[in-house]
Amino acid sequence: MANDMGLFLGEMLRHPAEVSALLPSSSAVAWRMTEGLHRNIGPVVEIGPGTGSFTKAILARGVPPEQLTLLETNDRFCDILRQRFPGVRVLNRPAQDIEKLGLSELGAVVSGVPVLARPKIQREVVGPAFRLMKPGGFFTQITYSPNPPISAEMQRELGLSVEKLGTIWVNLPPARVFVFRRRTH
Repeated sequence: MANDMGLFLGEMLRHPAEVSALLPSSSAVAWRMTEGLHRNIGPVVEIGPGTGSFTKAILARGVPPEQLTLLETNDRFCDILRQRFPGVRVLNRPAQDIEKLGLSELGAVVSGVPVLARPKIQREVVGPAFRLMKPGGFFTQITYSPNPPISAEMQRELGLSVEKLGTIWVNLPPARVFVFRRRTH
């Protein structure tokens, strides 16, 4: 994956609407993003996997390839992901299609799409993801902002709680990782 920087930057220039991060995420961010994943968690969906830094960490945490579905809109990234991760379901589809995939009882969603500060995307992706999750499921999100990428108002609307897992300063730019869960009453 050493050549990922050139590939990533090339695709960002060719398809800026499809590549919304500045650089591939570091392995330190990937490890933090995959906290809580393990072999028996159930199906996992990764949205916006790019070149696969989170995918590699998800599999390293013990999630079986057949339990992992990737949603990526960039054709070239999809081809690379299929080559790198045999057995993983790679779909050239937007995150908004999550409810159209026939999935249920999700254990987690790992999101590398740094656009979730937009309320329309939150309703179209985060809300549906939680409708597909089993009790105890969670949604992990990367952001470059110091604040949670889902506003307090949207968290209330979707019935979510948030926990900051940390700031990874060695990433460029520094990244924050937040995990969202259904609020328990």
